[in-house]
Amino acid sequence: MKFLALAVAGALSQAAFACTPGTYTENVLFGSTDTKVPNRVLDASCATVDSQIKDEDAWGNQAAFIAHVSSVTLSLQKAGKISAQERARLLTAARTSQIGTTLKIKLIAFNDFHGYIKPFEGSSSNPGVTRFSTRIKELKAQNPLHAVVSAGDMIGASPLTSALFKDEPTIEAMNRIGIDFNAVGNHEFDEGKDELLRMQNGGNHPTDVYSGLGMNEDLKGGEFAGAKFRFLAANVHDSATGTTVFPGYGVKDFLGNKVAFIGMTLEGTPTIVSPSGVAGLQFGDEADTVNALIPQLKAQGIESVVVLIHEGGAASGGINGCTGVSGPIVNIVNRLDPEVDLVISGHTHQAYNCLINNAAGLPVRVTSGGQYARNLTDIDLTIDTRSRDVITVAANNLTTGTSTAEDAALTDLVAHYDSLSAVPKARVIGKITAAISRSQNTAGESALGDVIADAQLDATNDVGTGEAVAAFMNPGGIRADLPFNAPDGNVTYGDAFTVQPFGNSLVTMTLNGAQIKTLLETQFAGCNGQSSQRILQVSVGFNYAYTAANACNERVTSMTINGVAVDPAASYRVTVNSFLADGGDGFAVLKEGSERLGGAVDTDAFEAYLQANPSGVAPGPRDRITRN
Repeated sequence: MKFLALAVAGALSQAAFACTPGTYTENVLFGSTDTKVPNRVLDASCATVDSQIKDEDAWGNQAAFIAHVSSVTLSLQKAGKISAQERARLLTAARTSQIGTTLKIKLIAFNDFHGYIKPFEGSSSNPGVTRFSTRIKELKAQNPLHAVVSAGDMIGASPLTSALFKDEPTIEAMNRIGIDFNAVGNHEFDEGKDELLRMQNGGNHPTDVYSGLGMNEDLKGGEFAGAKFRFLAANVHDSATGTTVFPGYGVKDFLGNKVAFIGMTLEGTPTIVSPSGVAGLQFGDEADTVNALIPQLKAQGIESVVVLIHEGGAASGGINGCTGVSGPIVNIVNRLDPEVDLVISGHTHQAYNCLINNAAGLPVRVTSGGQYARNLTDIDLTIDTRSRDVITVAANNLTTGTSTAEDAALTDLVAHYDSLSAVPKARVIGKITAAISRSQNTAGESALGDVIADAQLDATNDVGTGEAVAAFMNPGGIRADLPFNAPDGNVTYGDAFTVQPFGNSLVTMTLNGAQIKTLLETQFAGCNGQSSQRILQVSVGFNYAYTAANACNERVTSMTINGVAVDPAASYRVTVNSFLADGGDGFAVLKEGSERLGGAVDTDAFEAYLQANPSGVAPGPRDRITRN
């Protein structure tokens, strides 16, 4: 006890010494610059000369820091705390310290959120918006100078918890998180320009009874409040007026240092969105759009430029890898003005962290965070406050994590919508015998693709419903695996909706055999205007083979229906969804189909197929497509 008492007494003595006015143990440092002025204790509160200077704070420029030092030291001199000579030393050190010549800001980026607000909905890998918010808050806390930005597809193709309510829950969640900008993606246009404008400006949907059902704190005048952040769409113009639908860029000021965020979606949006969604709109070239805006930004004195673009690529090497980077984003960045400091991309649902050369042959940082809030990108920009330009960019993709604590500021919102959707989501619509995956084999065929195509054929093969002999399903319309719910394999409406969330209707049309071959030849990247490989899923009875090494329009080597070779001159009734029927995903030949007959909504057709097989639907065989 004696030794303990001595130790306590010693600690108290040191504390008393440390807070005794006039005492000091070291000199005042401005960063690494020694001012040669003792860091004296000023009063009994333990305030010191250094604590009054606050050189560790962020300063928008060096002049602001020097003015602050001048003001503080003048007050200290007048109070007799420092001498005139010491004040002069402090001012000299402030000028030589370089404090305020650079400024670090943090960007927190994500893309392709797709309304995945509920944890584990659609996949056990999806953390949900509550965990996502926790990670964003952690990054915000590291630097008060920050911006949270999205590279598109925040909404659209969403699970039922968000989609049932017109994706209003996702907008409300992002309002609570406090994001700054969202560059529109192709899925933002799924329901057309007017609906997207409603997402920005607010107001309830004119006909949907599930609109405007948010919590009171999220509503405005009892209706959906709209986004408190800005949608950006620099390359999307109204065909009639030539004006952009949304602003082309947004600007955020960091202590007098302005950063511009140019936002846009891919030029090819009309090829992957239903025509009704892009009616009256024009989509411009991405690089040309950015480059044309640079002079406007420079005229405003803005030298720091970030591009938020809903277009991307793919690379190997993990979420921070960039081995073998490929895809449209490479060509776009290769053509960008060197004034662009950073590109935050999306669309491909791939996570990568790259350096890609711009038009001047200089590397620019290009990132993507993947999909569904599974990752987010932590970016630090260092700005030269004299030139106002970015001098360094550091980026790191981080995993959100499914064990991360949930943010209590959003749990009530998710629970609210989960409760409202519980009854329609839980309705049992049939059974399966095992989980059915959308994973494709080497030929591009998936078990779930087989089953969906079979359901569409079954809904349209009778007299009066279309008399179809084959059905084709686009792989991009299959958004999730179909899980096996133990113990009996019941499939809920929520499960089915998560797989096919677009609400497309079935269309049966007449094509000749030559047109069917053109359809299949258009599956391959670079053929007939196709931008990427999209292997159509086919129904039972339709089989074909292709040789991947052959030239375009020579790859499909055989096609049969119920074992009989397809005759190029013969007519066949085929079924596709309404998205494909209008030429979606680049399959323009389907617009030539004649004798069209509309059918059921895709999820209704799927439900009917499950009910027609009460013992349970098995995974598809994946034996209809052969790759040579």
